[in-house]
Amino acid sequence: MATGLLALLDDVAALVKVSAATLDDVPTQVAKTTGKVSGIVIDDTAVTPKYVVGLDPKRELSIIYQIAKRSLINKAIFLGPAALVLGYFAPAVIPYLLMLGGAFLCFEGYEKVHSMFSKTHEPTDELTEEMEVITPAELEKQRVSGAIRTDFILSAEIMAIAYATVADSPLMNQIVVLFAVAIFITVAVYGFVALIVKADDIGVHMAQDKFHPTTQKIGRGIVKSMPAFLKILGYVGTAAMLWVGAEIIAHGLPFMHHPMETLDHLFPDIPALGWLVKVLVLALGGLLLGAVIAQVVTLGKKLFKRPAEKVAH
Repeated sequence: MATGLLALLDDVAALVKVSAATLDDVPTQVAKTTGKVSGIVIDDTAVTPKYVVGLDPKRELSIIYQIAKRSLINKAIFLGPAALVLGYFAPAVIPYLLMLGGAFLCFEGYEKVHSMFSKTHEPTDELTEEMEVITPAELEKQRVSGAIRTDFILSAEIMAIAYATVADSPLMNQIVVLFAVAIFITVAVYGFVALIVKADDIGVHMAQDKFHPTTQKIGRGIVKSMPAFLKILGYVGTAAMLWVGAEIIAHGLPFMHHPMETLDHLFPDIPALGWLVKVLVLALGGLLLGAVIAQVVTLGKKLFKRPAEKVAH
């Protein structure tokens, strides 16, 4: 009896040692995965601040919290387990889902570029009559819903790429890495977004008379630079959206994947230049693909009656 118990304890100890050795690789795998999804993280960080523009400043952190909470729930409870299930039962489906998400990013990026260069017109009386006035609370709800919808696509891409990174690892590693990635990226992205959104308030606080002149100067500089910074961040987010979307599609198509990889080695003495060329090519390809998708969407809308638009009042 004692011998059997000792043998069982030896087996348990061996299992614990194997599990511990396996989990030792988790930090490395998390870091590797985070590096692979850096473009999507940049996109997510750059896109989110626009959803609080024009809303009550007192509600900014609450709005960001709502988006971040839903983002974490989507990653940890829905998308992560979905990636594990698909990876086990239908791994061949994952690349196509990734490419579908990449196409959506290209479409969104094209829409943003198109809006930058298209002329804006004042609404006509007829159009104004069709528009429905909504309250700030309803506008906030719309903004949050839009942000969550975009974040869901980006989060799906993140979790799918994270799974692909650990697909050959033991199941426990896969679960821990996906959960860790979900928490780390959500906290990092929305923590930085909150800092960006409240940077002007921080600058105003620093510029007050009770602080040192140097601190006041820094505060005034933050306040003055934030509009330009947010504008640049918007451009970066749009470019990242096109680049990431096109790269995801290129990785899913063998005949496109290999030529894209050769661009990295186009300038062996200046690797950064090769990477920049690759990014520019992908961004342009994403823009063209987005334009095609936009035309298809426009054609589809003509086949159905569009509901009246809503405006905030």
